[in-house]
Amino acid sequence: MSLLTPSPVTLSPGLAYYPGYLDRPAQEALLRAVREATRAAPLFVPRMPRTGKAFSVRMTNCGRVGWVSDERGYRYQPIHPDTGGAWPPIPAIALRAWEELSGYPHPPDACLVNFYEAKARMGMHQDRDEEELAAPVVSLSLGATAVFRYGGLDRRDPTRSVKLRSGDAIVFGGPARLIHHGIDRLIPASSDLLPNGGRLNLTLRKVFPALDRDTEYRDEGS
Repeated sequence: MSLLTPSPVTLSPGLAYYPGYLDRPAQEALLRAVREATRAAPLFVPRMPRTGKAFSVRMTNCGRVGWVSDERGYRYQPIHPDTGGAWPPIPAIALRAWEELSGYPHPPDACLVNFYEAKARMGMHQDRDEEELAAPVVSLSLGATAVFRYGGLDRRDPTRSVKLRSGDAIVFGGPARLIHHGIDRLIPASSDLLPNGGRLNLTLRKVFPALDRDTEYRDEGS
């Protein structure tokens, strides 16, 4: 099992693409870790603020806090919205990917896990609910190939797309930290990693301002 560190493909300033970052054994190990996490924190359906319209993806989280969306808005919180339990720890393989790819000296606070079924998609959006925007977002793909669309800081900026295959990683930080991006569609029969098809996407994020390790986690140990 290995996490490869090839030279990234620079898609735009601050947006780095690592094709084949996770080899097959690493993908399988990460999938097992995600399945274990969903036993403690089951997948749930986020809903749009105000309207309550359901997302087409299901999701869960790992880490100190997790991202949720419902009629009250977008936010990070320390408990699962349905079970009321704490989120499970971030899988070790995902933490290693953060250490190797982020270039950021502090660990992530959250790992969002999105599950895309065959017809699920994610509209163009910005990841801007974090307080610490100096840290990048590290994204890992498992399962079906997805058409990832990315643009600029303005929603009206021109867009391009790249196919994210199982095992690929993508990192957006610096001038790309707040770019608009989304998933247009999945490509059928493009991976056999998930027996029933679909795609898992893990995004690692530093949510809170970076402090020293002892201070950063003082609320967890107190």
